[in-house]
Amino acid sequence: MHLIRVGGIALNQTPLDWDGNRDRIIAAIAAARDRGVAILCLPELCISGYGCEDAFQSPGVQRMAWRVLEEIVPHTTGIVVAVGLPVRFENGVYDAAAVLADGRLTGIACKQHLAGEGVHYEPRWFRPWPKGRRALLTVDGRSVPLGDLRFDCGGIRVGFEICEDAWAADRPGAGLAARGVDLILNPSASHFAFGKDEIRRRFVLEGSRAFGATYVYANLLGNEAGRAIYDGGVIIATGGRIAAAGRRFSFTDQVCTTAVVDVDATRLAQTRLSLEPALSDRKGDGDSECVSVPFTPPVLAPQRELAAGDARDAWETGSHVKEEEFARAVAIGLFDYQLKSRSRGFVVSASGGADSSAVASLVALAVRFAAREMPVAAVASRLGVAPSSVDGASGDAVAGDAEAGIRVDIAFRRRDQKCREGTRRQPWCRVP
Repeated sequence: MHLIRVGGIALNQTPLDWDGNRDRIIAAIAAARDRGVAILCLPELCISGYGCEDAFQSPGVQRMAWRVLEEIVPHTTGIVVAVGLPVRFENGVYDAAAVLADGRLTGIACKQHLAGEGVHYEPRWFRPWPKGRRALLTVDGRSVPLGDLRFDCGGIRVGFEICEDAWAADRPGAGLAARGVDLILNPSASHFAFGKDEIRRRFVLEGSRAFGATYVYANLLGNEAGRAIYDGGVIIATGGRIAAAGRRFSFTDQVCTTAVVDVDATRLAQTRLSLEPALSDRKGDGDSECVSVPFTPPVLAPQRELAAGDARDAWETGSHVKEEEFARAVAIGLFDYQLKSRSRGFVVSASGGADSSAVASLVALAVRFAAREMPVAAVASRLGVAPSSVDGASGDAVAGDAEAGIRVDIAFRRRDQKCREGTRRQPWCRVP
């Protein structure tokens, strides 16, 4: 047995929040190291945030992303970390994942398939990296391997499928398996949709089985930029079975999920696969496809149970999954929107109808869910309000119960007679 601990972390990031994104990444790396993780996968474009849109093409954004990457590098002592950022090369911008190992930048893998449906406009911002191409990126006089790469971490071979790569018919994983990759990392920014988590689980499971490898999927978390909600949910599979699955819709900044996997077992499975041998490597700009990483993941002692298990909440296997997903998705969307827009709360025009009642209930659920994961004082601090005891004051609606202890004020606006007469119209007034 050759046992190593791998991990993925779901992160709640904000586009262009350079200091905040950096600090959350550094805290996530420290948390993973404390749990004994040797190889860690972080979400797609987590340095810049996924929702930068046209700003991805700004030279200032590209330079700042690289500067933040360099600030993160010293914090990777004793661990291998994949962290996402936009990278400019020649005349294009690419969606990439940098591999940091033991305090060094070792190489950058690029995304080959871009998402261009629904809320995704990646072909507008990025170029797909050509399959099989390798190059050298020169920054500040230093050359870094770039492109369709594998990484050899002390004998553990690592490859990438970045988000949409795993959804495409021509998945890079098949070529990685033909080259004997032990571990496939998938940094993702996959927005929430009903039933989508089951699809993710299937392609992670199928990837680990069909490619004879351990597969680590790490997704963004929360309402990143107002356009989409990300449910997180790290998934780790090995040999066609789920080794670990992390919680979804968490209100914390990060959710770390780890598993101990047997490299010898996946290699044995790979020898039984019907794979065409890989052709001799195409060279590009004088660089090899396989990057040697000067770090050897520590080998763990044999353990009775290798898998960390499914850490999903009980409602995930209940009879009302769709309703639970809706409540949690909208609740975390409202919570993050207030936090990131720096607003002081929500105002609901209470007509007594279904819309206003639903909004009030979802705001209350947001506070209740947050208070289940964090101390009340932390929830209040994040929302920018002062915690208060639950009271029954007129005009107040208490969100949650004693576990929350935070009062959410709902403003009931009455139709003003002057508004009726048209002498002092307000935007929220509707005159029949």
